[in-house]
Amino acid sequence: MEKNKHCFYVVECSDGSYYAGYTNHIEKRIETHNSGKGARYTRARLPVALKYVEFHEDKRTAMQAEYYFKQLNRKQKEEYMQKGEPYVATKKFSTK
Repeated sequence: MEKNKHCFYVVECSDGSYYAGYTNHIEKRIETHNSGKGARYTRARLPVALKYVEFHEDKRTAMQAEYYFKQLNRKQKEEYMQKGEPYVATKKFSTK
């Protein structure tokens, strides 16, 4: 995947919860989460598995997508991820 490509991503934590975030280097970010150096929320719920990613032209739109997603309930989040292009190679960046 390309470096410096702005993206909104969703990982599934070991407890089944979702964590959404923004990054410009998805591979590095997933590695950071799984090494225990990521967000406080994911540190307590390792390992995480990448479930969904959207690429955007700029940081602003990627962060808007993240904000929108975080306002949804779980059912709506799952529907959102199904309508989009899910990240197919989930196993590549996770230990699940």
